[in-house]
Amino acid sequence: MSSCEQERGLPRPPSSRSRRGRFLAHSFFISFWAPATWPAFRLLIAPHGESKMTDSMRPKVLRLALPKGRMQAAVFELLREAGMHLTASSREYRPIVSLSGVEAKILKPQNIVEMLHQGSRDLGFTGADWVEELGANLVQLIDTEFDLVSVVVAAPHSILEGGLLPNRKIVVASEYESITKRWIESKGIDATFVRSYGATEVFPPEDADCIVDLTASGATLRANDLVVVEELMRSSTRLYANPRALDDAARRERIEDFVLLVRSVLEARSRVMLEVNVASEKLEGLVAILPCMREPTIAPLHGDAGYAVKAAVPRSELPRVVPLLKARGGTDIVVTEIAQIVP
Repeated sequence: MSSCEQERGLPRPPSSRSRRGRFLAHSFFISFWAPATWPAFRLLIAPHGESKMTDSMRPKVLRLALPKGRMQAAVFELLREAGMHLTASSREYRPIVSLSGVEAKILKPQNIVEMLHQGSRDLGFTGADWVEELGANLVQLIDTEFDLVSVVVAAPHSILEGGLLPNRKIVVASEYESITKRWIESKGIDATFVRSYGATEVFPPEDADCIVDLTASGATLRANDLVVVEELMRSSTRLYANPRALDDAARRERIEDFVLLVRSVLEARSRVMLEVNVASEKLEGLVAILPCMREPTIAPLHGDAGYAVKAAVPRSELPRVVPLLKARGGTDIVVTEIAQIVP
């Protein structure tokens, strides 16, 4: 896959070659294009005492919320691969982010939804389940597909009648009050809601007839002799923004840069770089079966010995594509990992 560099016009520095002229040349606010692997797109260079900026000229700090708990490790690794290193100890909740103009805070996923909704945070990673539960008005920017889970209704085998909940008044336990009550109302069930504070699966059968809870593999449910009666929604770790932050031009620009970096890593994780050599007469047949983003990069080999073909192909296609390439005359096939992809 070929790449090219774009150029943007930069402010022209003062023509004077004096020390003061050189110094002032570096007091401008410079916004420039940089490769996605760089830790920041926009850098602020403003020596003390030389540059006076009005509030409207100052770049808005992007207030980022990062999840505490099971989502944290995957999100931190995602940001690290995007070039954003976070410095914090296990007891610190305000990590330093290497990306210029970003201020981060670690919060529980439920609180991230609330802070985004009220506007004290601009951007944050949290679960779709809590956005649905709290009814927050947020803008989803990215579904990372991390921590894939389902919100389900589950009950013990012993109370089910033909695979269905009994036709009587029941007790339903859950951490998700809003989701559960909406389900009860939609089904017309005569039920009492009991709020749980974790370990919801232990409530049945003595303290509740059924539960509304998260499940990934279903192992915890099976271990407690529970079966899924109904799936209510699917959830994953997603990146959300406060709508008002997107209405602010300066913050929106920073959010778009942040999203670009994160997407570049997710796209790279789904693909690998595949390189293959092929004789001239077999080139077209080989290229015809090669899945790539747009068009493959093709370059002649030394001595007119054929062509080198290079493309970023879906990782999931490798088991099918590699044998086909070999069958169509491909040689010297090399597959390598990709750090980032910016389409």
